[in-house]
Amino acid sequence: MHPEVSADLESLAATLTTVEKVMDLDELRRRIDELEMQASDPDLWNDQDHAQRVTSDLSHAQSELRRVTELRSRLDDLPVLYELVDAEDGDAAADAAQEADAEREELRRDIEAMEVKTMLAGEYDPREALVNIRAGAGGVDAADWAQMLMRMYTRWAEQHGHGVEVYDTSYAEEAGLKSATFAIKAPYMYGTLSVEQGTHRLVRISPFDNQGRRQTSFAEVEVLPVVETTDHIDIDENDVKVDVYRSSGPGGQSVNTTDSAVRLTHAPTGIVVTCQNEKSQLQNKASAMRVLQAKLLERKRQEERAQMDALKGDGGSSWGNQMRSYVLHPYQMVKDLRTNIESNNPSAVLDGDIDQFIEAGIRWRMDEEH
Repeated sequence: MHPEVSADLESLAATLTTVEKVMDLDELRRRIDELEMQASDPDLWNDQDHAQRVTSDLSHAQSELRRVTELRSRLDDLPVLYELVDAEDGDAAADAAQEADAEREELRRDIEAMEVKTMLAGEYDPREALVNIRAGAGGVDAADWAQMLMRMYTRWAEQHGHGVEVYDTSYAEEAGLKSATFAIKAPYMYGTLSVEQGTHRLVRISPFDNQGRRQTSFAEVEVLPVVETTDHIDIDENDVKVDVYRSSGPGGQSVNTTDSAVRLTHAPTGIVVTCQNEKSQLQNKASAMRVLQAKLLERKRQEERAQMDALKGDGGSSWGNQMRSYVLHPYQMVKDLRTNIESNNPSAVLDGDIDQFIEAGIRWRMDEEH
């Protein structure tokens, strides 16, 4: 085996060993045993929410253990692949070397992705994520852009097998969305997606401009941790004004004939939340309440962070607001303005291929915080 390959395998082994230590595989196995016992309890489904949390946590823990043990197994197999290269001659040796190198590169990407997951150690990082997208400057193009971003995140979630629950879609008059709120239902989604927060900028030839001019439009992405019962976010009913109205769909038409959509206004903070995607007014009110709690939790978290930053005396790390640029004309490029990660395939990115941006964002945040 070439010394360079040998050194690279040693480096990969060291990274994977660090990942295994941080994940604490013995503790992970103990946790899986405990969750399996809970999942086999015949009374589990008497409490639907608790049961879903147990089965979701179990599935996630089993998947994490499987991923890391598969990585170790693949790494153990790599030296054997390179021994096969040494045993071959001519074209067969070249083919075997190509196959071994391709597996080494793929394994490196997979180990690095796993390493990034071990960086999610924030208090709220293990939570599910609540994503809110709002059209910014740019008129109908911005509303269309907000809808494209919603599709990008939901496609990304589907590709990874994560559930998506849509709470609210407020359609714009001509096309696209004024705003949308949806939850991505899997552990560690808040920690993973919180680096996507900020202003996303799109440059393209506007499909809504009959003169075919280039248009720049903006959309805001907000990512919140889903509230859990331990968070103690108490909301006084007297502080919340409840309005009900009819859900509207694209083009402004009414979706249903009853006043089932709900708007909550929290008087002390001025926060307004709408929900119109459930079947009944009661369900919509419950969902809107969850979103309001998440927004109040985030507000509390930011106030605590500001106090900590003031104590540290450094004013806190500045998260530049405009964080990513998607250019479809005159050239094709997506560029992250914080990490400088680029892709020359915007259509794949807009189809949900955003892992490289998320992973680089998590590493960037880690560097900023230390």
